[in-house]
Amino acid sequence: MSVLSGLEPADVFRYFEQLCAVPHGSGNTRQISDLCAGFARQLGLKYRQDGANNLVIWKPASLGYEGAQPVILQGHMDMVCAKTETCAKDMAAEGLDLMTDGEWVWARETTLGGDNCIAVAMILAILVDPELPHPPIEAVFTTDEETGMGGAFALDCSDLKGKKLLNLDSEEEGVFTASCAGGVRLDCLLPGGREDAAGLTGYELVIEGLQGGHSGADIHKGRGSANQLMGRVLYSAMERCPGLRLADIRGGRFDNVICSQNRALVAVPGEQAGALEEFVRAFVGVLKNEYAASDAGIALSCRRAEVPRAMSVQTTGHILHTLLALPQGVQAMSMDFPGLVQTSLNLGVMGVEEDGLHASFSVRSCIASQKAMMVQRVRSIVEYAGGSVAERSGYPGWQFAKHSNLRDVAVEAYREISGEEAEIAATHGGLECGLFLEKIPGLDALSIGPELHDVHSVRERLSVPSTQRTYRLVREILRRSR
Repeated sequence: MSVLSGLEPADVFRYFEQLCAVPHGSGNTRQISDLCAGFARQLGLKYRQDGANNLVIWKPASLGYEGAQPVILQGHMDMVCAKTETCAKDMAAEGLDLMTDGEWVWARETTLGGDNCIAVAMILAILVDPELPHPPIEAVFTTDEETGMGGAFALDCSDLKGKKLLNLDSEEEGVFTASCAGGVRLDCLLPGGREDAAGLTGYELVIEGLQGGHSGADIHKGRGSANQLMGRVLYSAMERCPGLRLADIRGGRFDNVICSQNRALVAVPGEQAGALEEFVRAFVGVLKNEYAASDAGIALSCRRAEVPRAMSVQTTGHILHTLLALPQGVQAMSMDFPGLVQTSLNLGVMGVEEDGLHASFSVRSCIASQKAMMVQRVRSIVEYAGGSVAERSGYPGWQFAKHSNLRDVAVEAYREISGEEAEIAATHGGLECGLFLEKIPGLDALSIGPELHDVHSVRERLSVPSTQRTYRLVREILRRSR
């Protein structure tokens, strides 16, 4: 039996459940793209599927709207795949285990992927609705948004006629996003080989219990990064134990997720083992005190482990000095939008391989020059330590437009439906709107969405009543788009 049966809007949650039944992590989107293409065929609608698994579906205008300008409805099909330590699910091959209490929808022990499959589900429900008055609709489903917007970069927009883009990738009901940060990923390498560590005492150190979260939406909340904190812990341990040698330091799977757990392997001379254990016991209290408000569950543990090979003392020192110096988190706040993060970076992934320590950052800023400055800062620190930095997946920001017909229509519709005023905001998160504005000159864009909490984490959940209201709003915007 369907888990979400009985939830309204019925078509939205029916499609959402079918989408969640197939794996669709970033880089693994062929199956969900084929599924959506199959829906288009069932509806008899024209569609185009490309080599990046992007999908465009066209629905002709309803009666009386034939002369209206097309509206582009857009969302992305991929999700961030995260799961609990005890979850045995293979998210590359299996669908999600959905759960609901009637008010919220979530997935058992994994991310939900409401970011952004709820958008895809709402758009599919609109495409299947024969009663809705609407202009010509160009439904655009992109891929790999979560790993650098690869689908949007690859998308050919030459056959899109719409000059209005309604993106459904926002996560706060009543907050209409009209600007977003640009971003870039940085892949860093600090070289260093491992040598024989015979005769030394090995330890595994673990930092866990952190909340993590989205590096755009949650970066301002003061949550700890396990990757950054482990660098600090090991640097401090090295001060107490100068013979400490690093064998591994590993955490995170995604650049744009604040890392919630890191595991490190180190080796120390036998006479320094007691000092290391004593240091860890004491430093637990330091971390719990500093993160009592944002990460009350933070834990630091230390246990004996086999460490047959480790880096030299000198290489360990170079790497730990660099990790301590590298910035993390909010770097500047916006003066134009009070409370908005202007510039930040997140050390999302790190791990030691045969050639040294690999670390990846997600850099964001709504000011292009500050984004460039943060790239310079990371590059200067890493290169000064003898490492290298490569850039990838850069994407443009979305500058606020003072005049927007689409925004005016949406604000008026929201006011009449809810009796409240919408908040016009900018987001520090990355949205695909900036890329669409580059590809389609003169595009009028707006981003809205239902209430989603703790996206990119295993606590992700979607509000059912908010989905109802947001779907009604999207329908009303289309009805008014003559």
